[in-house]
Amino acid sequence: MGTIFMAQLMGALYGFLAVIIGAFGAHALKKKLTPELLQSFETGVKYQMYHAIVLLVLGFNLSFDKPLDSWIVNCFIFGTLLFSFSIYALCLGAAKGNKPRFLGPVTPLGGLLLVVGWALLLYSFVSNLI
Repeated sequence: MGTIFMAQLMGALYGFLAVIIGAFGAHALKKKLTPELLQSFETGVKYQMYHAIVLLVLGFNLSFDKPLDSWIVNCFIFGTLLFSFSIYALCLGAAKGNKPRFLGPVTPLGGLLLVVGWALLLYSFVSNLI
């Protein structure tokens, strides 16, 4: 599978799941999570949807003729997976009275990958101007 296909596939999948997970959080978890946990859960959904849209835009607009393009897409794919889905797991675990501690460092690692993806995208734009 090529990087263009992966960007489009994962963008569509993340968007699809963000709507479902967001609805689940808004309806099924509203009474089970504290306001702080619900806010964290919603943050995961927002970031997932934002990056789903970014992946779709990149999938239809990047040329993918440079390795940098693949790095950007991979940072967004794996960053979103680690960031958003670790937040979901932490919130659901806390709602059941059990907090999976091993996920604590996963969220910032996902966030770091998202930041790297944005920095690489910025670098790509600037290097095309020079």
